[in-house]
Amino acid sequence: MFRKILIANRGEIACRIIRTARRMGIATVAVYSDADASALHVEMADEAYRIGPAAPRESYLNIPAILAAAARSGAEAIHPGYGFLSENAGFAEACAAAGVVFIGPPASAIRAMGGKSEAKALMAEAGVPLVPGYHGADQDPALLAAEAGRIGYPVLIKASAGGGGKGMRVVDRPEDFAAALAGAQREAASSFGDDRVLIERYLTRPRHIEIQVFADTLGNAVHLFERDCSVQRRHQKIIEEAPAPFMAPAMREAMGAAAVAAARAVGYVGAGTVEFIVEGAGFHFMEMNTRLQVEHPVTEAITCVDLVEWQLRVAAGEPLPLRQEDLAIGGHAIEVRLYAEDPARNFLPSVGRLAYLALPTAARVDAGVRTGDTITPDYDPMIAKIIVHGADRATALARLRAALADSAVVGVQTNLALLAAIAADADFAAGDFDTGFIARHPDLLALDTTPPAAAIAAAALHVLAQHAATPDAEPHSPWSATDAWRMNLPGAVELHLLCGEETILVRATAAGEDWQLAWGGERHLGRLTGGLLRLDDTTLPVTIVPGEALTVLVSGRTVPITPLDPLAPPRAAPPGADHVLAPIPGRITSVLVQPGDVVARGQTLIVLEAMKMEMSLTSAMDGTIAAVRCSVGDMVQEGADLVDFASADAG
Repeated sequence: MFRKILIANRGEIACRIIRTARRMGIATVAVYSDADASALHVEMADEAYRIGPAAPRESYLNIPAILAAAARSGAEAIHPGYGFLSENAGFAEACAAAGVVFIGPPASAIRAMGGKSEAKALMAEAGVPLVPGYHGADQDPALLAAEAGRIGYPVLIKASAGGGGKGMRVVDRPEDFAAALAGAQREAASSFGDDRVLIERYLTRPRHIEIQVFADTLGNAVHLFERDCSVQRRHQKIIEEAPAPFMAPAMREAMGAAAVAAARAVGYVGAGTVEFIVEGAGFHFMEMNTRLQVEHPVTEAITCVDLVEWQLRVAAGEPLPLRQEDLAIGGHAIEVRLYAEDPARNFLPSVGRLAYLALPTAARVDAGVRTGDTITPDYDPMIAKIIVHGADRATALARLRAALADSAVVGVQTNLALLAAIAADADFAAGDFDTGFIARHPDLLALDTTPPAAAIAAAALHVLAQHAATPDAEPHSPWSATDAWRMNLPGAVELHLLCGEETILVRATAAGEDWQLAWGGERHLGRLTGGLLRLDDTTLPVTIVPGEALTVLVSGRTVPITPLDPLAPPRAAPPGADHVLAPIPGRITSVLVQPGDVVARGQTLIVLEAMKMEMSLTSAMDGTIAAVRCSVGDMVQEGADLVDFASADAG
C-alpha cells in the first residue's frame, strides 16, 4: 500500500479522500491555488503545495505544477478526484512517465470512454442500445445542423469530452441551433479543453440511471448496483438516490451486466460509472464517466463499502475486496447537493463569504468549506453534500427532511429551500419524477417570502438589546435608559425593519423584563435570552447572524431583516433596463454588439463565464447601443456596467 498520496483536486472531494487515507494510515499531500490558500482541504492534509493562481487553467489543470508538487513531496500516487484532470488521458500518461501511480483507469480506457462519441460507437458495436443521434468526428456546423434536422427536434447538444451539464444545450427549433452550438462549444472548450460535440434526440420524460462499476488489474469486475440521478437543474444533478425507486430486478440485472461488459471491453481498472437514459422498459447507453462520481456516497451507504479505499487498493495492485455475489443492497440512501445559487434567478451561481454555515449532525456531510470561507467565481459553487440512509425509501426521505431543517447558510443565496420543497413534494415521495421534474413543478420555486412573526419579533428584540448594550452609555444617567419611559405617556420605541420589499414598523413597549411588540395588527409579548425566543406562550430556538442585514434563523426559515434609520437619505435607485449589469463576478468570453448597433429585446449582447458555466446576458428592451464597457477576457465584478443604451422603446 502507498505511504503517501497527492490529491490533485480541491473542495469536498479532496477532504473526503483525506479522511479515508488517514483511516488507512496513508499520508496526504494537498495542492492549492491562490484562492484556496486557507481552504479546508489544505488544513486537513499532512502537507500542501501552491500550484498557481486562482484560474483552473493555471492551477488545478496545470499538469507540470502538480507533478512538481508530487516530486517535492515524495508522493507515490496521485488521486485526481473528479472534475479537473480526473478524465484526462494525457495526465494519466504524464503520471506514469514521472513514476507516479495514477489512481484511476489506464489512459487507453479514458480515451475509449472519455469521448462520448467514441464511447457510443464502441457500445453500438457491443450491441448496447443508443439514443438516436450523431456521434461523428466531422464538426462542421452545417453538417451538425443537418444531422439535427435528420434526428428531429428537439435535440440535445452535448460536449463530447465532458460531463456535469457543461457544454450542453437543448434546442427546440432549427433557427436556434447555430447559437446553441456556439455556446456549447465555447463552454466545452473552457471546461474540458475540447470543443467537440455530439447531437442526440432529446427524450422528454427520461430517467437518468447510472451503474457503479469497479475493476482491478487481475481481471475482476463487478457492479455495485444503480443510482437514480433524475432530479436535475441545467442538466446537472442535485438529488441522487440508491437504489433507483421501483427498479425491476430484471432491469437491474440487465443494466448491471451491460455496464460490466462495457468496462471489460476497454480493459477498465478502478471506479467508473456507466450512465443510461431510461424511458419505459427500455434503457439507452449515454456515457461512461471514467472516475469516481460526486454521488458515490449513496452507493457506499447501501453497500457498506468505502469506494475511495477500493480505489487505493486497486491502484496498489490488490484484488477487489468483494465479488459480485458478495454484494447486496441494504436499505435506501439519498444525497442532495447544497449549492450557492439562486433558484429564483434561473439557478444563477452566488458568490460571497459564508457568514454562517450550519450542517446537520445526524447525517453524513461531505463539505469542503466552513463558516468564514468564501464562495468564489473560480470554481463549482457546491457547498456540501448531505447524505441520509434508512431501512427503506420512506425512512430515508424522513431523515432527509429533518437534515435539511437542521441546515442553514448565510452570506450567499442557496438552493436549500428548493431541496426542502422537493423532499416534501408528494410526487417525489411517490417516486413520480424524471429529468424534467423541476421544470414541470414551478411551484417548488415559489418560496414563501412572508416573514414569520417569530423572525420579526426576534429581530426587533435583538435591535432593542443592542441599544441597551451601547458602550458609551452612562449607567447612572437617566438619559441612558432604554426602557422607553415617557412622562405622562405610554413609552414606546419605534423600529423600522425591512423584510424583502416591505418595511415593517414595530412599536415596542417595555413590560417588565419582556417587551410588548405590535405591528400590522399583530401584538405579542416577547423576550430574547441567549439563543431562545419566548413569544407569548411559545419558546423557540433562534439564531441571529449580524451583518449589513440581520439574518434570523428560526423554525427552519432563513429570514434576512434590515433595521432602517428612518432619517437616513433614500438609497439610490438601481440602474434600469437601459443598462446591462454583470449578475455575478466572471470573465467576459464574448461581446456580440458594438456602439451604434440596433438590438431587439431578448437578443444576446454579452456572454459571461463563471463557476464553469456560461451565461448569456440579453437585452431587456429594443434600442440602440450607446456604449460597450467590457472586452473579451475582462474579469468583471458583480454589478459592473457592461452595456449602455442610447434610447429604446420598452415594447
